[in-house]
Amino acid sequence: MTTPASILERFPILPAELVSERLGRPAVLPRVIIDTDAANEIDDQYALAWALLCPERLDLEGVTAVPFSFAHHRDGLIRSAEIVRAGGPKDAEEERFMGGLGGWAERVVAAGRRAEDIRFVGPEEGAELSYQEILRVFDKCHLPAAGKAFRGSPGYLTSLEEPLDTPAARFIIERARAKGDGPLYVAAMGALTNVASALLMAPDIIENVVVVWTSGFPSHAPFSNKPSLNLVQDRLASRLLFDCGVPHVYLPGYHVGAQLKISLPEMERFVKGRGAIGDYLFYLYTHNPLHEMFAITGTQTKTWVIWDVINIAWLFDPRYVATTLTTSPVLDEELYWRHPGGRHAMLEAFDINRDAIFEDFYAVLERQPPR
Repeated sequence: MTTPASILERFPILPAELVSERLGRPAVLPRVIIDTDAANEIDDQYALAWALLCPERLDLEGVTAVPFSFAHHRDGLIRSAEIVRAGGPKDAEEERFMGGLGGWAERVVAAGRRAEDIRFVGPEEGAELSYQEILRVFDKCHLPAAGKAFRGSPGYLTSLEEPLDTPAARFIIERARAKGDGPLYVAAMGALTNVASALLMAPDIIENVVVVWTSGFPSHAPFSNKPSLNLVQDRLASRLLFDCGVPHVYLPGYHVGAQLKISLPEMERFVKGRGAIGDYLFYLYTHNPLHEMFAITGTQTKTWVIWDVINIAWLFDPRYVATTLTTSPVLDEELYWRHPGGRHAMLEAFDINRDAIFEDFYAVLERQPPR
């Protein structure tokens, strides 16, 4: 399945040379918008702080809030918990049903909890929580958010004919059309609803935008991308990104961004006490809302993936994220990758230098005055 031709005909076809140029390394001080579901877990706050604290490395024009929700897991989790309580999978059909929810359901049952009692925010609440979290990170970095933070979509696309007209989408369009040196980079760290809405409202902006998005499996992987929260929440928006021809840097979460794990001892040694923002990031690490949701225990010995710093790492230094030029795949109905001929170019990450990324991040935090 691809985006309907009636939609794609609205987008200009970019010359291959222009796409190749756009997918090259950003110039000094690139113009950037961060599009983030900042309250979803704890990784976006690290990425946003890293960018805010480095004005000499990028021109952060604004931050847009993205909706998020884990509610699509609710029915499956409840059913999986019922299977666990009944003694576990007894046949292949039950095993397939549990899928990636099995471990989660087992932890919930072992904790004596009911899956029905787990609260999932809806996308509208998620978008507002993300907006408030953006403001909080600005504040912890001692920077004003006025004119820099924008509310985004209250939900996901239900039709490509009906983009969601929000302050976030309007801001992306405005900055994409503004005259400046080089393209506008949209560092997308969540569902693509804001980005897709902007593209649908103003298809011409693909001439001056590069979308840098993290989600899913590598484009050559033989797996469904359903486990990817960023991708699965808004399937129409995800599919549009790969089909419309906008220059796109794809940063797979599995198993590229997944290398960005950080431990409690590192947090205590290099983050805690590094200004208000360092203390806040440490608080988030030790009060991770997903620990409660996913019934994760023994957190002192576990690491956590700080996925979204990969977007900022790619913008900052070519040595941090290894990439290759490939062709944009098709995302089919079941969210598998397909590779028909005649597709446009895409830049894709295949590895990262985890240690160099975090050493850079720690060095930036080290400059923060103690509280």
